[in-house]
Amino acid sequence: MSSVNGSASSQSNNGISSSSSSKMEGWLYLIRCNRFGLQFSRKRYFVLDDHLLRSFKSVPNSNDQDPVRSAIVDSCIRVMDNGRESINRKVFFIFTLYNTSNHNDQLKLGASSPEEAARWIQSFHEASLKLLLLQGAPEAVGCSKRRWQSFSLSGSSSRNHQNSVDWTLSSSDVIAPSPWTIFGCQNGLRLFKEAKDRDSGGKKWDDHPAIMAVGVVDGTSEAIFQTLMSLGPSRSEWDFCFYKGNVVEHLDGHTDIIHKQLYSDWLPWGMKRRDLLLRRYWRREDDGTYVILYHSVFHKKCPRQIGYVRACLKSGGYVISPANKGKQSVVKHMLAIDWKCWRSYLKSSSAYSMTIQMLGRVAALRELFRTRQGNCTLSDYSSGELTRNTSSDTQILADENSHDNSIGEVDPTQSEHASLVSLNDADDEFYDVMEPSNCDESENEWLTECSYQKSQDSRHQKFSTAANFVRKLHDLAVQKKGYVDLQEMVREDSITCPYGSTLLKDPTCTLPCSLTEADPSTFLIRGENYLEDHLKIKAKGTLMQMVAADWLRSDKREDDLGGRPGSIVQKYAAQGGPEFFFIINIQVPGSTTYSLALYYMMNTPVEDSPMLESFIKGDNAFRNSRFKLIPYISKGSWIVKQSVGKKACLVGQALEINYFQGKNYLELGIDIGSSTVARGVVNLVLGYLNHLVIEMAFLIQGNTREELPEFLLGTCRLNHLDASKSVCLKP
Repeated sequence: MSSVNGSASSQSNNGISSSSSSKMEGWLYLIRCNRFGLQFSRKRYFVLDDHLLRSFKSVPNSNDQDPVRSAIVDSCIRVMDNGRESINRKVFFIFTLYNTSNHNDQLKLGASSPEEAARWIQSFHEASLKLLLLQGAPEAVGCSKRRWQSFSLSGSSSRNHQNSVDWTLSSSDVIAPSPWTIFGCQNGLRLFKEAKDRDSGGKKWDDHPAIMAVGVVDGTSEAIFQTLMSLGPSRSEWDFCFYKGNVVEHLDGHTDIIHKQLYSDWLPWGMKRRDLLLRRYWRREDDGTYVILYHSVFHKKCPRQIGYVRACLKSGGYVISPANKGKQSVVKHMLAIDWKCWRSYLKSSSAYSMTIQMLGRVAALRELFRTRQGNCTLSDYSSGELTRNTSSDTQILADENSHDNSIGEVDPTQSEHASLVSLNDADDEFYDVMEPSNCDESENEWLTECSYQKSQDSRHQKFSTAANFVRKLHDLAVQKKGYVDLQEMVREDSITCPYGSTLLKDPTCTLPCSLTEADPSTFLIRGENYLEDHLKIKAKGTLMQMVAADWLRSDKREDDLGGRPGSIVQKYAAQGGPEFFFIINIQVPGSTTYSLALYYMMNTPVEDSPMLESFIKGDNAFRNSRFKLIPYISKGSWIVKQSVGKKACLVGQALEINYFQGKNYLELGIDIGSSTVARGVVNLVLGYLNHLVIEMAFLIQGNTREELPEFLLGTCRLNHLDASKSVCLKP
């Protein structure tokens, strides 16, 4: 999405304004834990002007007004999207700023809406990259080489917006046929069915085909998203299937387990009521598109209900894309569901009709927004199911004035070099005033308690908790053919690892658990005139050749595989040849950590490729701003394809990358556990792993005319990867 900017100051309804192309301001909430480990929020007015972030207790009267706190945002600062969270019965969309050179330096902020959070995240991204864009060279000083006192940046306050990093990449960077075929139209909705995939692993999808309804709704994508996420009484205004529902467990800001009970009056005569126990995952794309994905799970807190038959949703969800300058939205609703019909005459025609009838909820949603003329306010459809029981989260109040007076004003000369931690208002442990709840109190309450994390915890400690979540989520798996617990399949034998030869290469891509190189022409890259016409072209080849791969598992993260004795990299190094290796090590955390390492090699001198040479010699901040991945699920179920997408991603801006460099190699250790969104996506992919064909392309993004056209470093095609066939490393 584009950054919030304008030539004159303007104030929006949510309190966000911008007075120039490099200034962002508005109300946010500081999210902190008090001495008892309970989270609370403090409302503050934040101003991000160029690289200076300032906070105020009220809207500043002038630019010269001294802030309560301030800090500098530079290329060391990263931002993480933490998703939705309920704090004292108020729903926030959380994001965290942290310093890559000091993971203890963090600032957790909350916004009132996902769009507001997205605009702030975008602004922080652009501010942190500004130094690299202005200098345009890898020689920019990296975070790891700076002293803490040089936290601030020097540079012009002006900004060339046309030369900024393109955060609004095309909706697809892969050339692929559509898997959908239209078969009808009903109630103004186009109906599609998923084309059969002969190589998707059997006929398990044939009996319950995926069907999709597509319609246009007169409302913003954000308002429709909030409406779809609600499980409270407001849902009965459009969802004719829905009786009641609740959140069983909140897993993280983007994932939860929900239970839905359905009415029976729309089902065939004599058919018992159905209910669904689902894992729900959501995310927001850069272009304002919202994705909500569901599939059935088991959960010990929600056993089968008396009087209900539990249906099995193999995959389903919504894609809400903005249209007509955001005034309308294209809503896609997809279902592949087993209704658990035992009567033979219901197994085909009636089950098919029930699925189509349920998809008709898109038409009901369209009429709801039409009758309200698109003015479905978020307060009407707030995600009230996120409100939690507050018996364990009782708000603790103290003498507010005494705490407020202890804050005082900070010396501006000191605050400009302050860390992000200083923005937390260290002495403010309690509320100034009670924040009003925007939740429907009659809606179902969140059943889980707030997990306590100290503000000084290191980021790696937080990821260990996230790693446990991945393991626990696998235990919830329901479909042993399509969604399995990796831990049950893992072999316990361990062998001495010949690094670079643990994953079979198969040029025909017919053998299970094998890989080969993907066709480069499948992927789109920036053309020579991209800065003027924004057109992408088919890639014609790759700079490097994939010569080896590893598929490993361990009880810890495995780093620097290229530097280990006996590896293919060290064998070539011993021969003293000109070969250079580029290693991509994708690390998936959990009680067992999986590593997919891809080894790419070039025989020509690195100096012959200036862009690659700049990347190798550049600092980590430069590398993070340029390394790009294009994913593509060429064979697999809709829910996995939708969760992964086909859009290029600047990996270093979304995930933590650890770089390891030797004489003849550069290794990138990509930590999937460093992002809530990525964990949710990869967890879903792992569940269906042995039914998928995954293709990826890797490249270095070109931002200037001299760096265009782009070129692919390498590609890969993973065929039905199997966790049980990964090689166990000895401790």
